[in-house]
Amino acid sequence: MPTVLIGSARDIVEHCGVPRFVFSDFPLGNPCGHPWDREMQRTTLGLALDLLESARGPRSTVQLPFAWRPEDPAWRERYARVRPDDRERLLAIGDERRRRFGQPPRS
Repeated sequence: MPTVLIGSARDIVEHCGVPRFVFSDFPLGNPCGHPWDREMQRTTLGLALDLLESARGPRSTVQLPFAWRPEDPAWRERYARVRPDDRERLLAIGDERRRRFGQPPRS
């Protein structure tokens, strides 16, 4: 069955050697575009379907023609940043998640 992966983390995905890859330079969890932006999401899906026909061989990668927040290029610097004043709250959330899923506590 022909497959296409749409995602971020280009270095990881290409290392895995997927047959066809549509790379979105967006924050993790948003591979098809901005939430509720149906036009961007449809375009992304269309490009992925086009890649099924246009790929010249294995390990084909195309990049989406979109920028995450063109008006805010510093989003990448803030993505997943943990501020000192928020550290304890985030640690507590992680501890609760580990407890819920029966994972050992952090050391």
